[in-house]
Amino acid sequence: MIIQRGFKTELELNNRQRTLYRKHAGCARFAYNWGLRRKIETYKLTGKAPNAMELHRELNQLKLGEFSWMYEVSKCAPQESLRNLDKAFEHFYRRLKNGQKPGFPKFKSKKQGLGSFRLTGKIRVFEHFIQLPRLGRIKLKEQGYLPSKSNRVHILSATISEKAGRWFVSLQVREEISVPKNVGPIVGVDLGINRLATISDGSVIENPKALKRYGRKLKRFQRYLARKQKGSRNWEKAKRRLQRLHVQVTNIRRDVLHKTTTMLAKTKSIIVIEELNMSGMLKNHRLARSLADVAFFIFRSQLEYKTKWYGSQLIIAPRFYPSSRCCSKCGNIKEKFSLSTRIFRCEKCGLLIDRGMNASYNLETVTTSSMETENAWSETGGNSLLAVPVDETGTEQRIIQFS
Repeated sequence: MIIQRGFKTELELNNRQRTLYRKHAGCARFAYNWGLRRKIETYKLTGKAPNAMELHRELNQLKLGEFSWMYEVSKCAPQESLRNLDKAFEHFYRRLKNGQKPGFPKFKSKKQGLGSFRLTGKIRVFEHFIQLPRLGRIKLKEQGYLPSKSNRVHILSATISEKAGRWFVSLQVREEISVPKNVGPIVGVDLGINRLATISDGSVIENPKALKRYGRKLKRFQRYLARKQKGSRNWEKAKRRLQRLHVQVTNIRRDVLHKTTTMLAKTKSIIVIEELNMSGMLKNHRLARSLADVAFFIFRSQLEYKTKWYGSQLIIAPRFYPSSRCCSKCGNIKEKFSLSTRIFRCEKCGLLIDRGMNASYNLETVTTSSMETENAWSETGGNSLLAVPVDETGTEQRIIQFS
């Protein structure tokens, strides 16, 4: 099986390299904003916008005179930036075609960070270094992680980005992998705020709540930044300290999500999760911050591609499937069950069980009709199935759509 994946690691740069990288990032940002301005002007006059190749030819003419400083950086930086602009305009055209309210892509600002730039061409990976076009050899902080070019791995591009003063390289590669046969158990996974994931095999993954844990510290650093004179050296130091703390919160969340989804995809043959109405849930202002911190959408997207790699299957239960309101023992469904009630008590059979564990048991029953699920899987060759219950008890299931 041939897949595309990315490998990201930190670079160890000296002052000369940092200056050169800032020039490349600035050139890519300038090319994007210049191209966006030309696209908007042309679209308003003619109803059509020039593509990336037309803009690149026009930019090459300007580099002979007005933009001669662009020769100091690799030609890939502005060229790939204009290709990214083409992808941004595809969303604009799609919204226009669907009758939705369109909006032009936004201009990039240095205030939002230095940004990134992408390089293509001859890219070589060594144990301690990576060699990039025009930039030469750069020392890696983590050795032996990036894949080198081989018969099974083909390097497509390298993206250099900056975050909180640290520089990273991300390699996009096309890799040939052998998908193993997964013989693990079938599990249902209930996602939540207090607990990130409750699995029907009895295990529980705790939510790190990184944003809540560092909330007071973030507020304090915000106050330090607000009290400094904007643009001064102390303001820059306070800003960098705040950025580093935000990166730390992001890394804690990302680490738990990757470890959990990898464990599930490797050790479980079929994983059932519920489709959640995140846009509606985020309208609850009491829970919006906690819901955004737990990142349910990233959890699902990681499962979607990792199950392909490790030979497992992902089933998405429908949005209105009563996983929390249904008794996992007798099938009785409660008409109302508040979110604050953490213990499920069945009036019909007397079952007393944790709310999340009860929901995970119900999600596991989505695969009760295992024969039909496997047939649907083999016919479509897909990886994600959307299932709904046949009757209101949720014990008999059928597949109605594949995604």
